[in-house]
Amino acid sequence: MIPVTSFAGKTVAVFGLGGSGLASCHALSAGGAEVIAADDNAENVTKAAQAGFITADLRNASWDNFAALVLAPGVPLTHPVPHWSVLKAREAGVEVIGDIELFCRERRRHAPNAPFVAITGTNGKSTTTALIAHLTRVAGYDTQMGGNIGTAILSLEPPRTGRVHVIEMSSYQIDLTPSLDPSVGILLNVSEDHIDRHGTIEHYAEVKERLVANVQAGGTSIVGVDDGWCRDIADRLDRAGRNVVRISVKNPLASGIHVEHGSIVRTAGGARSEIAKLGGIGSLRGLHNAQNAACAAAAALAMGIGQDVLQNGLRSFPGLAHRMEQVGRRGNVLFVNDSKGTNADATAHALSSFADIFWIAGGKPKAGGITSLTGFFPRIRKAYLIGEAAQEFSGTLGAVAHEISQTLEVAVAHAARDAEASGLADAVVLLSPACASFDQYRNFEIRGTRFRELVQALPGVKPVV
Repeated sequence: MIPVTSFAGKTVAVFGLGGSGLASCHALSAGGAEVIAADDNAENVTKAAQAGFITADLRNASWDNFAALVLAPGVPLTHPVPHWSVLKAREAGVEVIGDIELFCRERRRHAPNAPFVAITGTNGKSTTTALIAHLTRVAGYDTQMGGNIGTAILSLEPPRTGRVHVIEMSSYQIDLTPSLDPSVGILLNVSEDHIDRHGTIEHYAEVKERLVANVQAGGTSIVGVDDGWCRDIADRLDRAGRNVVRISVKNPLASGIHVEHGSIVRTAGGARSEIAKLGGIGSLRGLHNAQNAACAAAAALAMGIGQDVLQNGLRSFPGLAHRMEQVGRRGNVLFVNDSKGTNADATAHALSSFADIFWIAGGKPKAGGITSLTGFFPRIRKAYLIGEAAQEFSGTLGAVAHEISQTLEVAVAHAARDAEASGLADAVVLLSPACASFDQYRNFEIRGTRFRELVQALPGVKPVV
C-alpha cells in the first residue's frame, strides 16, 4: 500500500467504493487523513463501514470540512452530466481528483525521480502495459503494475529508487489526475470511444493528450502516429519542446521507431538500426501487437534497457489474458480468446491477424456495430452470434455464413465442430465479440474465462506451447 501523506490531518471525502475507492480510503487513512466514505450503492457503503471507515450521505455533509473529493473513475465527471457529488464539490470549491492523482503527489513528495511509465490509448493499452512490466522485470527492476489494468494504484508498493510503476490509464483516470507527470508517457492511438463520457471525440482526444503533454522534465513522450489525432498531438508536443518519440507500424519514419518486415527499427539523423525482431512471437501476432511492441520497446530504450534484454523480454512475453490469448489447439484448429475486443476497432486487429476464422461475436452492442469490419468478412468462414447484438450483427453479415448461437456454450461447440470439419490447415476459432459483455457477463474477464473453460473441456484440446 502507498500511504497518502499529502492529506495528513485533513478530512477527505471518497465517493465510489469499489476496488480503487476502498484502496484510496485505506491509503488516505494510513497517511493520517480522516476519510468520509460514500457511494450510491448501499452494499458498497456497508463494506466500507465494515472495513472501519466513517460513512455518510454526502448530500447532507458539510463540504466546508473537506480538503478534497476523491472520485472513482467510473463516476461521471463531466458527461453526460456531472455526478451530484461533483456538483457539490464544485459549489464548495473542493478539488475533485482520483487515486492516481494521490499517487502522483506522493511520488513528487518522496521519490520524484522514481521511474513512472503511464500508458493510454483507445486500444492496446493493457497489452502494452503488461509487456512493459514484463520487460522491466526481465531487466531487473522491482516492477509495480496497476491502474486500469486491474490493481488499484494505491494498493501497490510506494515509489522509490530502483522501483518502476507501470500504470495503465483510461481517459476517465486522466481526467481525474490534473498533475499527472510520468517519466515516460505513452499514447498508442485515438479512435472514437467513450463519447458518452466525454461529449465529443475532440474532448476525448484532448484528455488523452494530457498524459503525454505533461511528462516531467527530462522525460519521454511516446506517440503512435498512425491516426490523425495522434499525428497532430505529436506535432504539438514537438512545437512545445517535448522529447517526442513517434511510432508507426504503417509507414517508415525519418525520425522515430517503426516496424518493417517483422523488425522494430529506429531512425534518427539519417541513421537506421534494427533494435528487435518480432517474427515468430505468437503472443505479439498482428499489426496491432506490433504497435504495442514498438511502443514498449521505445519505453524500454528510454529507461536505458539494453537491446539484448529487450529482445529476450519480447520473446518470453506470455501475452495478456483475454487479449489474443491462445488457449488451446486441437489438430489444425487454434482457439484464441480475445474477449477484451469490446469494440469494432479492437476486433479489427484480431480479424486482421488470421486468414480462416470461425468467429464468435456479440454481446451488448456499441454504436456503429460491426459495419466497419466488412473488409475483413472474406476471412470469416462462419460467424457464431451471441447475446443482444446477434440479430443486428446477422443483418450486417448478410451473405457471410453465420448462425445465431445465442450463448457462448453453443457457439464454442458449433465453431469447434465446424473448424475441425473444414479441413483447413490453419483454422482459428476466435472469440472477439466487438461488444461489451454486460448483457450476459459482469465483465470481459468472466466472459473470456468461460470461453477458456469451454475450449479446454473439449476432447483432445492441448495447451499451446
